Amino acid sequence: MTNPKYFHFFKNNIKDISAPEKFTYPFYYDPHPLSIMATKEVQAYLMMQTDFNHHFENTGKMFGVLVVQTKNNEIGFLASVSGKLADTNTHKYFVPPVFDMLPKKGYYKTEEHKLNILTQKIETLEKAEIYNRLKRSLTKTIEKAEGEKNSFRLKMIEAKKERKERRKQIRREFEGNRLQENLKTLDQESIIFKLKKRDLYKQWDRKIVQDQKELSTYEDEITKLQMLRKEKSSSLQRYLFQQYQFLNKKKEAKNLLSIFEETSLQVPPAAAGECAAPKLLQYAFQNQLTPICMAEFWWGKSPNSEIRKHKIFYPACQGKCKPILNHMLKGMLLDTDPLLKNPAIGKELEYLYEDQYMVVVNKPSEFLSVPGKTIDDSVYLRIKQKYPKATGPLIVHRLDMSTSGIMILALDIDTYKKLQRQFIKRQVKKRYLAILDGIVERNNGTIELPLRLDVEDRPRQLVCYEHGKKAKTIWKVIDRTENKTKIHLYPITGRTHQLRVHASHPEGLNTPIIGDDLYGSKGRRLLLHAEHITLHHPETKEEISFSAKAYF
Repeated sequence: MTNPKYFHFFKNNIKDISAPEKFTYPFYYDPHPLSIMATKEVQAYLMMQTDFNHHFENTGKMFGVLVVQTKNNEIGFLASVSGKLADTNTHKYFVPPVFDMLPKKGYYKTEEHKLNILTQKIETLEKAEIYNRLKRSLTKTIEKAEGEKNSFRLKMIEAKKERKERRKQIRREFEGNRLQENLKTLDQESIIFKLKKRDLYKQWDRKIVQDQKELSTYEDEITKLQMLRKEKSSSLQRYLFQQYQFLNKKKEAKNLLSIFEETSLQVPPAAAGECAAPKLLQYAFQNQLTPICMAEFWWGKSPNSEIRKHKIFYPACQGKCKPILNHMLKGMLLDTDPLLKNPAIGKELEYLYEDQYMVVVNKPSEFLSVPGKTIDDSVYLRIKQKYPKATGPLIVHRLDMSTSGIMILALDIDTYKKLQRQFIKRQVKKRYLAILDGIVERNNGTIELPLRLDVEDRPRQLVCYEHGKKAKTIWKVIDRTENKTKIHLYPITGRTHQLRVHASHPEGLNTPIIGDDLYGSKGRRLLLHAEHITLHHPETKEEISFSAKAYF
């Protein structure tokens, strides 16, 4: 039997490497030795290949490897790239997409061309001189109308005031018939003003309607084309979603529409199905290859918003890939999701301070601050168990599960509000200790990179200058040894993952914290510790400080 076109034999001997008993849990994993070996071969290919031209120093890409077994029990691997590469989906080395939308004579490209023609027609109409002249004319007419109307209204107000004074004077000077005649004259003046106002408004309203009528000839055509484009775009998008048919081990096929209608999104996000992992599994199932293990890695320059490091392994994304892979991996024996295990088992909180108002603890790493979706054990639960009569939210601020260090907790609602007010007003001074995976050349500085949630890959954060919230960190290097930098971080704001992103992002320190499985490389633990905090006691107002030594 001839092996499939994109099946690659290992160049190195793998006889001494045992295959895993379960397939990789793709959303959180340590790469299996076979996946690591396959990755090294793909990376060697990327460094030496002449099959395509792509400037990875400008735009990095995510790649994937899938170790597979043939029907003849031969072990090899498949490779793929997320999205298109060098403006094409067809490559000598990488498996094809689940659906190729790029052929010029294909339905998608043909319909896309029609959409582009519609867009060009709309843009031509919108840029037409006569259309823009009519828009300017209407704007000027409306402005002039409002100006004259306002001017006349002010004139009427002044005239009304004047008539009011004249009425007072007439009532003082006249009586009887002469009084009534003079008052009648004033009433007639008021009527004349109202008639003039009516005529003025009618005159301008007719002019505006006329200008609008001339303009609507063009606007109606533009609106009609826009609606047609929207209808055709929606139809083409739906067609596209239906073409992406994903298989699983049992050869059950599901398209993107049916997969995502069961999620909170309901509609597939952009580029769903184009990631490396679905491509690899699809090709394996289509060609009777048994998946053994897999991994994905980044190659090249990091994007501007999300953090991706050259040669670093990454899990499959939560937003676009998880719904698809949940279907594709159905019926396969997977590694256990480590996030379902309670990481706090056998760990205890260190109590640094306790009184009737507040508690200060030193939280171990891999210990939740608050209950999670599947795990209740947390700082909150431990404090609630120790202080069953405590009221209020308790948690004044949080630390990431992987971050160790000082946490402040309130034992009643009034104390909670007082402490929270200090955090909101940024009156609390915090210092973190971190060890970075590399050398930071400068000695100190300030990082200001706005952050927001990556809604397609929670809980990751993105740097976003348009929608991100202000985030500021002051830093100072303590020591440099063995290609590592020990550093103090002073967060001025308290955004989610702020220190981790500011350390790792190219516009920050460009050096991830050791053990950062989201923005760097997975390790024994995240070497980030909240070691010092200063605030005012909620009751006595006295300034108090607490320190906790880092165990790394």
